[in-house]
Amino acid sequence: MPIINLLVKPASSLCNMRCRYCFYEDEATHRTQASMGIMSRDTARRMLAQALAAAGPSGALHVMFQGGEPTVAGLDFFRDFVAEAARQNTARIPLSYAIQTNGLALDEGWADFLAEHRFLVGLSVDGDKALHDEFRVDAAGKGTWTRVQKNLALLQRRGVECNLLCVVTRRCAKRAVAVYHALQKTGVSYLQFIPCLDPLEEARGSRPWSLTPADYGAFLCALFDAWYADWAAGRYTSVRLFEDYVHLAMGLPPSTCASGGRCGSYFVVEADGSVYPCDFYVLDPWKLGNLWDTPLEALGRSEKAAAFLREGLDRPAACGDCPWAQLCCGGCKRDWTTDAAGQRQNYYCPSFRQFFAHAEPRLRRIAAAEAAARRR
Repeated sequence: MPIINLLVKPASSLCNMRCRYCFYEDEATHRTQASMGIMSRDTARRMLAQALAAAGPSGALHVMFQGGEPTVAGLDFFRDFVAEAARQNTARIPLSYAIQTNGLALDEGWADFLAEHRFLVGLSVDGDKALHDEFRVDAAGKGTWTRVQKNLALLQRRGVECNLLCVVTRRCAKRAVAVYHALQKTGVSYLQFIPCLDPLEEARGSRPWSLTPADYGAFLCALFDAWYADWAAGRYTSVRLFEDYVHLAMGLPPSTCASGGRCGSYFVVEADGSVYPCDFYVLDPWKLGNLWDTPLEALGRSEKAAAFLREGLDRPAACGDCPWAQLCCGGCKRDWTTDAAGQRQNYYCPSFRQFFAHAEPRLRRIAAAEAAARRR
C-alpha cells in the first residue's frame, strides 16, 4: 500500500519568531532564494492531486505542515487546503494532518479548526521558562514562554492532540531531569527531544547553544534514568527517541528516519512547489525539481533522489564493528562529519556509545515486557 508523506512549508522560511538557533533560517540563507513566500492555492491543489495520484486508491496520505512557521500562511489557507483535499480524495483513502508550530499565532479560531480536523499538533517548547526564553524570542526579541503556554492550554481545552518538541541546547543538556519534569507539568504526555544544529559550514560547537558530544551523552543518560523510573513505576511519558530504540530492540521499525538510519521517508514541498528529499537538505544541490514541471511520483524516482538515498546508506566506518549498531543505525546523516583524514563519522557517536552502554539492558527489558504484553 503506497503511503505518501508530505512535509509542506506553506510559508517557506517566513516566521513570526526569531529563534537564535533556527536551523531553517540558516538553511534558507545558503540557497539562491531564501524565501519562496506563501504557497498559492493553485500550488496546493496541484500538490494534492499529485500526492493522491501517487498514493492510489489503496494508499494513504499524511501531510505535515512545517516552516519557518506554517501558521504565517493564515488560517484561511489551511481551511481551503483541507476542503480541497476532501474534494479531491474521491477514493476516500486515509488522510491525516499534523502541524509543527511555535504556537505564537494560535487563537480560538485555530484551536477550533485543529480540533475539528483532528490535527496532531507539535508545539515547540524548550523545557522551562528560562531555557525557552533564552533562544525562542519574538521579532522584538522578547521571550515567548508565557504566550505559548497560554495557547497550549487553549489547545488542550479543545481536546487537540499535542506533543512537545524540545531543542536540546548546551544549557538544556545540563538540566535534563528538570527539563523533563517541566514538560510533564504541561500535561502533555508525548515528548520529543532533538539536538540543536550548528550552522552549515561552521565547525561544530562554536555557538552559544552548541552541544558537545559529552553534553549530549550526559543528557541522554540522565533523561533516560528519569524516564525509565517513570516506566517502572507505571507513570508513563512517551519520549520518542527512547521509544524508537525500544521498537528497534523488538525488531520493529522506528518512527523516524534518523533512528532508522535510512533516508527518503518523505517529500519536502516548499511554498513555490519545489521538492526536496529531506528537511535538513532543502538546499539548491538537493532540489529534486518542481511539481509544476514534474509530478511528485516521478521526482521520487529521479536519479538525484536515488543518489540521496545511496549517500544515506554509506554509514560511518565506525558503525561496522559497533556493538550497538542495530540500535543506533548510524544516526542522522546531517550529523555526519568528515575528519582531516577523510574519515566519515557521526559527530554524536561518542554520545550514543555512552548512552547505550548506560541504558541498553533496560531498553531491552522494556522491549521484552512490551513484546510479552502484545502476545497476551
